[in-house]
Amino acid sequence: MSSMKNLIVGLTGQTGAGKSTVSRYMKEHGLIVIDADKTARQVVSKGSDCIADIVLEFGCEYLNGDGTLNRRKMADSVFNDKAKLKRLNSVMFPYIVRSIREEINNIKKSCDGIIILDAPTLFESKLDLDCDVVVSVIASKELRKSRICFRDNITEQQAESRIMSQHDDDYYITRSWSVINNDNDQRDLEKQTLLMISRLRDILEEKEIISKNPKEVIENIEEQPDEEQKETVQQ
Repeated sequence: MSSMKNLIVGLTGQTGAGKSTVSRYMKEHGLIVIDADKTARQVVSKGSDCIADIVLEFGCEYLNGDGTLNRRKMADSVFNDKAKLKRLNSVMFPYIVRSIREEINNIKKSCDGIIILDAPTLFESKLDLDCDVVVSVIASKELRKSRICFRDNITEQQAESRIMSQHDDDYYITRSWSVINNDNDQRDLEKQTLLMISRLRDILEEKEIISKNPKEVIENIEEQPDEEQKETVQQ
C-alpha cells in the first residue's frame, strides 16, 4: 500500500467505456497517471525477455519480420479464445506488474499526491491490491461497440469478440470503491471526473491529517457518544 503522502487509485473499466478519456481528464487536472497499456507495449519491445517468452508459448508466427510483436494478429487470436488470452496474460503480467511497481515506488520517492494507475486488467493482474481505492468506468454494450469500431477501425464482429472476452458491469461495480457511468456525452463524463478528482483529494487530505495527528484523531473518536460512533461507522 502507499505511504500517507500518496493516494494510489486504480482506474479500470471495459473496452470502449471511456477509461482513457477519464484518465486524460485526470492528467490535465494535475494528477499523476501511470498508463499500464504503455507499460505493456514497453515490456514486449523487440528483443525483450517478455517477447521471447511469448514466442516460446505461442510460436514465431506472432512476430513481425523485424522481430516486433504482431499486436493485431495476437489480439484477433486471444480475443476469440479465453484460454489463449489467459495464457498470454500469464506470460505478460509478471513483467507488467514488476515495471509498474517500480514506477510507483520511484514516484512516491520524488513527489506527493494522487497516483492514477490506468489499467484495463487491474483486477486480473492483481494490481488492485496495490491501490488504496479503485474507480471503474462502465457503459452500455451498444455504446461501447460503436466506440470501439470507430476508434480501432474494426468490424462489429471484431468489437463484439473483444467485449465478450471481458467482464460485465457487475464484476466492476462489486469490486470498486466508485463507478463512473459513461452513457451520456463528453460534458457529463468530464463533470463526473471532476467530481471524482475532488473526492480523491478529500481522501488524500484525510490521510495526511491522520498521519500527522493519529493520537488526536483516535481520542476524538473515543470521545464520541455511542450513537454518534454508530452513525460515523455507517457513513
